[in-house]
Amino acid sequence: MSLFRDDGVVLRTQKLGEADRIITLLTRGHGRVRAVARGVRRTKSKFGARLEPFSHVDVQFFARGSELIGRGLPLCTQSETIAPYGGGIVTDYARYTAGTAMLETAERFTDHEGEPAVQQYLLLVGALRTLSRGEHAPHLVLDAFLLRSLAVNGYAPSFSDCAKCGMPGPNRFFSVASGGSVCVDCRVPGSVVPSPQTLELLAALLTGDWETADACEPRYVREGSGLVSAYLHWHLERGLRSLRYVEK
Repeated sequence: MSLFRDDGVVLRTQKLGEADRIITLLTRGHGRVRAVARGVRRTKSKFGARLEPFSHVDVQFFARGSELIGRGLPLCTQSETIAPYGGGIVTDYARYTAGTAMLETAERFTDHEGEPAVQQYLLLVGALRTLSRGEHAPHLVLDAFLLRSLAVNGYAPSFSDCAKCGMPGPNRFFSVASGGSVCVDCRVPGSVVPSPQTLELLAALLTGDWETADACEPRYVREGSGLVSAYLHWHLERGLRSLRYVEK
């Protein structure tokens, strides 16, 4: 029997028995972890209130053997709140739907339990912090998170230079299958011609240029969200269920 301690973000919860839950977290040191939390569905459980989606927590696990991820699910025996991001998210529909899409994305990009994914973890913590504070429009925060998640997992799109031959941009065409912007010689069937302002917006979201992103017109924001969704869908091989509820 071994004790492990880590900090993480609660991605989702599932009912187990009459009073327990299975908690899925994205942790700093162990990547995605599923653990059983005993008695957290009881009305008077303060422990359970700390283990709700969007919560950033310091958690203690009790596992059989010398590894956290083994033959059975570890027990979550203690948790302390680091930041209750849910308080600033669940009371607003736009923030809540954007936040739910972030949690689903983080889980999809960490499909192997027990493998550290520090960059993805840090991206999620930063995005939830920004979302809960209302510093930028929720759909912009979501698109920035999706683009950066793609980038840290090896799927960074190009919004200027040609993704196939490297021809300096800006280039007019955009191909999801080719990796982003493509020149006239490299364009393939299915390529689209987005507005230059849309590509500037997406490049700004990817690099953290919030001054440019916040000033962008709604029509370019909507077009950009469509490209981000299509690009994400291509690389995940199936879309996110929560994206359909996100307000644009």
